[in-house]
This record gives sequence, structure tokens and C-alpha cells, in this order.
Amino acid sequence: MRLGVLDVGSNTVHLVAVDARSGGRPTPMSDWKRPLRLVEQLDKRGNLVDKGVTKLVDTVQEAKDLSENLKCEAFLAFATSAVRSANNSDAVLEKVLKSTGVELQVLSGIEEARLTFLATRRWHGWSAGRITNLDIGGGSLEISSGVEESPDLATSLELGAGRLTHQWFDTDPPERKKINLLRDYIDAELAGPAEEFRALGETGLAVGTSKTFRTLARLTGAAPSSAGPFVRRSLTAPGLRQLIAFISRMTAADRAELEGISSDRSHQIVAGALVAEAAMRALNLDKLDICPWALREGVVLRWIDQGHLGPKGPSTHTRATDADQGDDR
Repeated sequence: MRLGVLDVGSNTVHLVAVDARSGGRPTPMSDWKRPLRLVEQLDKRGNLVDKGVTKLVDTVQEAKDLSENLKCEAFLAFATSAVRSANNSDAVLEKVLKSTGVELQVLSGIEEARLTFLATRRWHGWSAGRITNLDIGGGSLEISSGVEESPDLATSLELGAGRLTHQWFDTDPPERKKINLLRDYIDAELAGPAEEFRALGETGLAVGTSKTFRTLARLTGAAPSSAGPFVRRSLTAPGLRQLIAFISRMTAADRAELEGISSDRSHQIVAGALVAEAAMRALNLDKLDICPWALREGVVLRWIDQGHLGPKGPSTHTRATDADQGDDR
């Protein structure tokens, strides 16, 4: 059956039409996105501003209409960090529901980490051993690690590339002093969680998911997206350090001219790179494999696992995922 998967992220609202079947690999058939940068539209009180809410409503309606045109039989709609952290989140969700009929499910940071980990495990398989996964979004950083399909430990920190850029950088390029201060802040935020993850033992495979990691890998020499999802891509700590020294001195416009980075991401890639470098250092990871699957695939896989593609046909259940009942929720 065909699913419409709507991901209301902190940077982008992204709709993917996916053909899914029990026991099969979810296959994307159509891909549509709108950059809204919701995390940058939170005011000083932590509310999503009216302009941002209006853009969100209009974009969700557009995505819903497109999913119907694509003949999607179920519509899985969820939101992550920017909506999750907004103080007026309930009012925003009510406005979206009233205006579009779409009930956005807000994933907790832990749910987001667990679903991304599921996708990573399914992609790399059991032979990978313990997987430690890092995912940098616009609003948050998720870290998870485990030897099964559910991680032993998962956490979410408000260290997203867009959020930190909005909060810390007010010049282009960013001032060296601000970069150093942000480095210290990220290190402090990671110190406690990193100690818990290191205590789990040696990682068999370290993985990076999300557009930020794909961009960083491309900027350090990984194959372009046009080479397809099955080409192995990686990001090394030395390569990342060299990249930071280079791009942190450039303006966003100049960074946008580099091969592999889009204009809507060029302004926040420095902050994203600082988070990636600090997280790898804190977890003693020298290299990350870049996984093409992430949260959206995890949502689809969990939906299939819950039996919505049974022998009698699709269920009418269209929530993104039932909440996990783990201790770390």
C-alpha cells in the first residue's frame, strides 16, 4: 500500500510517498519538501510566532492535498523538536487540526531517537553488533545505542543546528569568540550523557543519520546523493575538524557555492559541524558510517511492525507510531 509520511521538522516540512508491504523494504515513490525553519520562528517566550503557524498550516494542507493526489491510502503525520519545544504547542496543533483536518503527533525526543535507531538497525543488520547512532536535526541532537532493535539507551538534547545558529550566531561568518563559546557550551551539555553512553561498552558500528551528517560527509569527500543509497559513505573526525576550520571562516553565501550543500542549509552547517565534532569526541568515535535511513523510515517500519498491513488489507489507523513504553521515555 502507499503511505503518505509527513515529517514536520525544525527546518523542513517533508512529505514522502512510500510503497510499503509486510516483510519488504519501504520504497519511496515521491519526495516533496518546504523549508520553513520553524525553530528560528520561536519568540523570546518560546512561542511559535503567528507567521510561522500560518506557514505551517498552509504547508500541511498542501502536503495533505498532494498525498491525496498521489493516492496514498494512509497518512502518517508527525512533528519533532520545533513544535515539541514551543510553549504554545497545543494551540499550534489545534490550529493545524481545525484548519486542515490533520492530527499531527508530536514525537518526544526519546521516541525520535528510538525510531531512528530502529531504521539504522534494519539498514545495517545484526552483524553490525552494538550500534551507536547520532542524528542532528534543526532543533535537537538524538543519540542512541544498543545491540537489539530497541536501543539500550537513548537521549535527546536541544543541540540542533538551526536552534544553535539562531541562539548563538549574529554575524556572518560567525565570530571566532562565539564559535569558541558555543564549543564550550556543547561540550558541557554532552558531558553527562556521553559518560552514560561510554559505560555501555565498545561500539561495533558508529552511525550518523540526518541531512546534516550527509552534508558534512559530502563536504569531506563522500559520494554525492546521485550515486544512490547503497554507496558507502563515511565521516571521519580528522576530516570534520579540517572542514570546520575551512567553513567557519566563510559566509553563508560562499558556503552555499560548495558542492553538496544547499542554500537553505548553508547558514547553519557550522553549528551542525560543531555538534557533530563534539559528539564524536565525547563518545570516542573516530568515524561514522552515514545511513540513508532515519526517522521517517523508522516511523514506517514501526507502523508495519504493529500489523497495519495484515492479510485483510490496511488498517485505518494513521497515527505515526504508538508511544513506546520503555523506562527511558
